[in-house]
Amino acid sequence: MNIVFDFGAVLFTWQPQQLVQSHFPHLAPDVAGAETLARSIFHHEDWIGFDRGTVDLPGAIDRIAQRLDLPADVLDRMLSPLADRLVPIESTVALLQRLHAARDGWPDLRLYFLSNMPAPYARELERRHAFLQCFDAGIFSGDVQLAKPDPEIYKLLATRHRLDPARTVFIDDMPVNVEAATAQGWRGVHFSDAAALERLLREEIAQGFATAF
Repeated sequence: MNIVFDFGAVLFTWQPQQLVQSHFPHLAPDVAGAETLARSIFHHEDWIGFDRGTVDLPGAIDRIAQRLDLPADVLDRMLSPLADRLVPIESTVALLQRLHAARDGWPDLRLYFLSNMPAPYARELERRHAFLQCFDAGIFSGDVQLAKPDPEIYKLLATRHRLDPARTVFIDDMPVNVEAATAQGWRGVHFSDAAALERLLREEIAQGFATAF
């Protein structure tokens, strides 16, 4: 059994609305305004190129600043230390650690990650968080110049690690990314919280899960 985790909003907090509200309060005075501005920044090719590793951070900041008429220095203060704001979600980290420990009784379990994460942030997370050693392997988008939901990034993980689609579970908070995994024949799980994920793993996915975990 292969279990593949996303990072943002699954293992690490990701709150773009709060982020833009703290740096551009005049442009995001309420929830609707914050959602609109966050989407304009993080769901556009200007940012996705940075995610994918085809644009560096200064280039992304310059593009966003020009497109949205935002001050580049404020964008830099918001985005340069972004790895600091990616705080581990304790409940999901604990589940990951229990899964890792359960491999003594479930020897064919493998743990992977597939994350849209710019390379500079990925290196910082690797440096800071020892629990990432629970993973057997994984892919950060910024390292391979591919990003979810592009089918090629799913295929790359599967090829590198010989994943059997029928025995691969993919967990992500973004429905579009889950749908892309399902299209590869994986079992896609839309993440809501760690407790719901654990129930699903126990009840629906792995036959050996209940005895080993």
